[in-house]
Amino acid sequence: MNSQHLHLRLHMQALSPSPIRTGSLHPPRKFSKTTTNNVVKSKLFLRLCNKTFDFGVCGSSRGVIRCSVAKEAGIEEEQKQQQQLGVRRAYPFHEIEPKWQRFWDDNFTFRTPGDVDTSKPKFYVLDMFPYPSGAGLHVGHPLGYTATDILARFKRMQGYNVLHPMGWDAFGLPAEQYAIETGTHPKITTERNINRFRTQLKSLGFSYDWNREISTIQPDYYKWTQWIFLQLLKRGLAYQAEVPVNWCPALGTVLANEEVVDGVSERGGHPVIRKPMRQWMLRITAYADRLLEDLDDLDWPESVKDMQRNWIGRSEGAEMEFPVLSSEGQERDIKIEIYTTRPDTIFGATYLVMAPEHPLLPSIMTPDQIKNVEEYIDIASRKSDLERTELQKEKTGVFSGCYAKNPVNGEAIPIWVADYVLGSYGTGAIMAVPAHDTRDYEFASKYDISIRWVVTPEDKKLGDSGKAFSGEGMVINSSSSTYGLDINGLHSKGAASKVIEWAEKTGKGKKKVNYKLRDWLFARQRYWGEPIPVVFFDDTGESVPLLETDLPLRLPELDDFTPTGTGEPPLSKAESWVKTKDPVSGKPARRETSTMPQWAGSCWYYLRFMDPRNSKELVAKSKEKYWSPVDVYVGGAEHAVLHLLYSRFWHKVLYDIGIVSTKEPFKCVINQGIILGEVQYMACRDPDGNLISAESAETMGEYNQEKIPEEEVMKSGDSFVLKDNPEIRLIARAHKMSKSRGNVVNPDDVVSEYGADSLRLYEMFMGPLRDSKTWNTSGIEGVHRFLGRTWRLIVGSPLPDGTFQDGTVVVDEKPTLEQLRSLHKCIAKVTEEIEGTRFNTGISAMMEFINVAYKWDKHPRSIIKAFVLLLSPYAPHMAEELWFRLGHTESLAYEPFPKADPAYSKESTIVLPVQINGKTRGTVQVEETCTEEDAFQLASQDEKLSKYLSGRSIKKIIFVPGKILNVILDRENTKVGVSR
Repeated sequence: MNSQHLHLRLHMQALSPSPIRTGSLHPPRKFSKTTTNNVVKSKLFLRLCNKTFDFGVCGSSRGVIRCSVAKEAGIEEEQKQQQQLGVRRAYPFHEIEPKWQRFWDDNFTFRTPGDVDTSKPKFYVLDMFPYPSGAGLHVGHPLGYTATDILARFKRMQGYNVLHPMGWDAFGLPAEQYAIETGTHPKITTERNINRFRTQLKSLGFSYDWNREISTIQPDYYKWTQWIFLQLLKRGLAYQAEVPVNWCPALGTVLANEEVVDGVSERGGHPVIRKPMRQWMLRITAYADRLLEDLDDLDWPESVKDMQRNWIGRSEGAEMEFPVLSSEGQERDIKIEIYTTRPDTIFGATYLVMAPEHPLLPSIMTPDQIKNVEEYIDIASRKSDLERTELQKEKTGVFSGCYAKNPVNGEAIPIWVADYVLGSYGTGAIMAVPAHDTRDYEFASKYDISIRWVVTPEDKKLGDSGKAFSGEGMVINSSSSTYGLDINGLHSKGAASKVIEWAEKTGKGKKKVNYKLRDWLFARQRYWGEPIPVVFFDDTGESVPLLETDLPLRLPELDDFTPTGTGEPPLSKAESWVKTKDPVSGKPARRETSTMPQWAGSCWYYLRFMDPRNSKELVAKSKEKYWSPVDVYVGGAEHAVLHLLYSRFWHKVLYDIGIVSTKEPFKCVINQGIILGEVQYMACRDPDGNLISAESAETMGEYNQEKIPEEEVMKSGDSFVLKDNPEIRLIARAHKMSKSRGNVVNPDDVVSEYGADSLRLYEMFMGPLRDSKTWNTSGIEGVHRFLGRTWRLIVGSPLPDGTFQDGTVVVDEKPTLEQLRSLHKCIAKVTEEIEGTRFNTGISAMMEFINVAYKWDKHPRSIIKAFVLLLSPYAPHMAEELWFRLGHTESLAYEPFPKADPAYSKESTIVLPVQINGKTRGTVQVEETCTEEDAFQLASQDEKLSKYLSGRSIKKIIFVPGKILNVILDRENTKVGVSR
C-alpha cells in the first residue's frame, strides 16, 4: 500500500459541460414530512455492529480526530507515526474515494443538461445557500447536504430528471469586516473561502451539478438581482422613507434587528443606536394577506408556518383618534391616532403611550418635561426592538406633561412616553388599558396611574386575582350619555363591533386591519453588496432608475472600504464612480451609494439554478415552468422566517409580472437539526478549591469549573461521576460547535481518518434528520466497521499485507428463497425510509441485511448487486467501487433503484393452531404454503404436542391451510398411523 495515500488531499475544480446518460423514469413519489424517532433502534444496531461480529483490523482511534483548533504540526506528527506503523484499514477508502470523485468530475456524471426531456418527471432538491466563511465547514454542515444528496441519488435511480445544484451567498458583512481588519479586498477572501468550501464539499462525494455553480458576487448574477429591484421600483414596491434604523457607528452600517443582540452588534459587539435615516424600503406589507393565506397549502413544518404567521401578525381592530388637550383643557389641532385590537375596552383607557420615536412627540411635550423626555429618547435609541418589547423586562417611561381626551367619554388622560411601544408597529401610539393588558398593568402600577375594570370575566376568581384580565367577557362601566355610546351588558365581541360602528358614524375612528409585519428595510451602508441601480439628479435630488440595458451596475474596486464615520456609505469614496450622468436626459447625477442587504441575492437564487448561463433573461420560461417549484428545500431553522418570507415575497411579485408560473417557490421545506459538539464533562470546585458535586454547586451559587477528560468519567444511573471519586457528580453538557469552546470537528480530519462514506453514513445514522444530535467519535467508528464488514463480505478478507484482491467473492448461482426474502425486506424498508427522510432507520435495515448475509455460505451476484444499489445513495464511493468490481464499466448513478417484490418482502411464516380431538393443545410455526403432511410432521415433532400423539392411532386429520390443523385420534386403536 502506498503510504502517500495517507496524505491525500482533494482539490477538484469544476469542469466544462458534456452530455450525460439518463435512465428510465417512474411516476413521482410524495415525500412524507413525518419522521419516526428510532434512535434507540439505531443505537441497538450500532452496538450489534460494535460487539457481535469480527470487523477485522481498523487503524482508527478516537484520539486521531482533532478539533479544527488543533495545531497542524500535531496532525502531521500523527500521520507520520501512522506511516511508520503501517496502518491497516477496514477497507481502502483512501484509494476508492478520490478515484470515484475524479471519475464523476471527468465524466460529468451529475450534470443536468440544459435541455432535458420534459416528458419525464423532475425532482428539484436544494440546500439553503451557504455563506462561505473563512472557517470552512465543520461536521454540522454536511448533515443537510448529505440528506439532499441521498434524495438526489435516489431519485436519479428512479428515473427522474434531477436538479441538485450548489452556489454561494457571498456578499455580506463578515467578509467586509475581515477585509477592514486585514486590509485584504473582500473579493479575494471570498473567492478563497469559496474554493475551500468547494473542495471540502467535493471531498464528501456530493452529487452536485457543478456546471450550474453560481455566486451572488458575480456581475452576471447580480445583474438580475438589480433587474428585480427595478421591477419592484416600477410597481411602487420599492420606495425611500425616513425611518428609525439600527445604526452601528463602529461598523458604519445599518443592522437588521436580528443582527443586534442586547444593544450591541452581533458581529464585534459594538454599541448600536436607533437613529432616523432615509432608506430604501420594499413594500412587503402589500403582500401580507397573500403571504399569510398561501401558507396553508405548503408541505412545511407547522412550527415554521406558525412562525411566519406570527411574524406577519394579522389582526383586526379599530383606529381611533384621541385629541391632544392644551394646558387649559381645550382640544388642540393635534390628534393622536392609536390602533387597538380591543375597542371594547376603550372606556378603561386611563392613559396613552407614545413611542420615543413618534413624530408628534416634539409637538406635545411641555417645556418642563422636554429635558426628561429627550434623555429618555436617547436611552431608548440604544435598545433593540426585541429588548424593548421583552415581556419580562421592567417597564420604563416618562410623562410628556400633556393630556389627551378619550373620545368615548371626554375624560382627560395623561400621555406618557415608553419604549415598550414601537414606532414601527401600528400608529406608534396605544391607548393603555391597565386592567386588561399585562404590560399596561405593570406600567400603571409602577407609576401610580388609575386602573379601571371594564370587562368582567366569566370566572369570577379571575377578577379577584389582583392581576390584569386580558380575556373576553361581559362589559361594565362603559357608558356615556353625553357622547351617545353605551356598551354595558354586551359581550366583548358585540361591544367591539358597536364601538367601531359608533366611531365611523361620528368620524372619530374606523375599522382597521393591521399587521406586525413591517416593510423591508433594503439599504445597507456597506461596500460589499449589490449596487442599487438608481441615480439622483444633482439639481433636484430626484431619483431615476437606470435603464435595464445598462445592467449590471458593477461594484467599483475600492482600496479603502472602511466606514466613513459620517454615516455616508463607503461607496461615497469612489468619487469617479459616484459622479455620473443620467443616460436619458444627460443631466449630472450621483449614484446611490448604499448597497443591497445580503438577503437580496439569496431571495431568488433557486430560479437562477434552473438557467444559470442565460444572459438575456432571468430564467427561460420553459425551464422555469418545468423545474418549478423546488420539490424539497433543506436548511436550518434559523432561516424559518426572514429568508423564506423574503423569498416568497419576491416570488409572488415575479408571479404577478409573469416571470414564474407558481405562486410559491418551495413545495416542501425540511429543517435539519444541529450537530452539537461532543459531551464535555465539568467538575465543580468551591472557592477554596475543593471538589464538590454538581448539585451542591447549584445551591452554593459561587463555584469554579474545570474540564475533566472522558477517560476519568463513568456513568452512574442517569448521571456522570468521577471514576476515582463517585461521590462527585459532574456537569455533562453538549454545546453548539464553536471555535471559542474548542469543540469544532473538521470534516477534513474525519474524511482522512475514516473516509467520506463513513462521515455521510454516521451523520444520517445519529438520529432523525430533524432532531438535534451530539457528535460522538465512537459512533463513527461503529458505522465505519459496518462499511468494512460490507466490503469484506463482497470482496473477501484482506491479504497478509493488508491490501485486498481484485474482484469479488460473489457466485453466479441462483439465490435461495431465504436470500430473496432478506433482500426484498431490506429493499422495502430502505425505500420507505428514504422517501420518509428517515435515513437512520434505512441504515439500520442495511445493517440487518449484512448481519444475515454473513450467515450464508454463498453470496449470489444478483443479491449483492441489488444491495450495492441500495447502499449507493448513502455510501456512493464504496458502492461505485463494488459495482465496478462486479463487472460493470459505467457509473451506477443512473441504474434503476431496486424494487421490492411483495411476494418476498412480506412475512412468509404463520402461527398455525393445532387441535387434538377438537381441543386446541398448542401451535406450530409453518410456512404459508405449508402442506397437510408438513404441518402434521411439525406438530408431531413439537415437544408439547407430541405427548398427545405418541402411541395413538389417528382416525382423521382436518387441515385448513393457513387456519388450523385438527387431529382426530382413534380412542380404541393404539397403533400409530394415519387413517384417511
